[in-house]
Amino acid sequence: MAIPVKQAIKVGYYIFKQKLKGNKKYPLVLMLEPLFRCNLECIGCGKIQKPNEILKQHLSVEDCLNAAEECDAPIVSVAGGEPLIHPQIVDIVEGLVNQGRYVYLCTNALLLEKHLTRLPKSDKLTLSIHLDGLEEEHDRIVDKKGTFQICVDVIKKAKAMGFRVTSNTTLFDGVTVEEAEEFFDFVQPLGVDGMTVSAGFQYPDAPDQEHFFGRNKTHQFFDRLLSKNTNGRWDFNHSPLYLEFLRGQKDYDCTPWGNPNYSVLGWQKPCYLLDEGYAPSFKELIETTEWENYGHRNHPKCADCTAHCGYEASAVEDATRNFKSMVSSAKSVFL
Repeated sequence: MAIPVKQAIKVGYYIFKQKLKGNKKYPLVLMLEPLFRCNLECIGCGKIQKPNEILKQHLSVEDCLNAAEECDAPIVSVAGGEPLIHPQIVDIVEGLVNQGRYVYLCTNALLLEKHLTRLPKSDKLTLSIHLDGLEEEHDRIVDKKGTFQICVDVIKKAKAMGFRVTSNTTLFDGVTVEEAEEFFDFVQPLGVDGMTVSAGFQYPDAPDQEHFFGRNKTHQFFDRLLSKNTNGRWDFNHSPLYLEFLRGQKDYDCTPWGNPNYSVLGWQKPCYLLDEGYAPSFKELIETTEWENYGHRNHPKCADCTAHCGYEASAVEDATRNFKSMVSSAKSVFL
């Protein structure tokens, strides 16, 4: 698996502590959006469609670090918008790393090369670069020619400089299994430290509303695609059980509190894909969100969702169910 051993150990210890305390709703990954502005207008994304008064705003360094301390998730995914547009993004990343968190800096790579000499060299920092297909498909999705080659070039440069790099791929309806195979076979030899993959999320404001996978089609597509991942052909930065979920081999309930979202608007209810209101604090997010009203069984907007923000944490919870006996033993020792 592409997940670093130290990261897996830290997350495992964190989960153990949460279970020891009896906590049932705890965050694994803070999805931090310091701003919504972007230098691309991807056809499947609705973030850039927000009103100008919101697009002009960005979180301060203090806001970002306080949010991380408030929810205290061991992993922070820094996204947006394009986070490298933020004037203090290096300070934000350094601050999160200094807090001891594993940071995934999600970027379209257009501004990454000039930041490589400024970002911290740390085993806690991963550069997560968006690549949504081979050249023609990727450049079509981001609506800007030449972007694919920039991504490929900067992946090679970042790896040569010693950074940990993963690819971040969203697949949309219309891509064939064979095309996805060809794409992953191209990316793996670039030397990436893992690949993340998901079906396109249905943003209501996205310019293209015709090419989102439905839930059933997602399972069918990924079952065919991932069945071809034999003998270490592709190395994914996901838990094995989440990949089984994508294939339709597991059926999980959504646990969106596992990946809470914080932005200039506050703590988003219930996840970063739905605009169901915002809470001023993480504590209020947990305590005031009617979690039982969401998930593919309970809410029409969630019916086709297979997003990692709802189900990766569910897979991790499933994988750690055997902690129950460990917790019982630990309580007898420590309490």
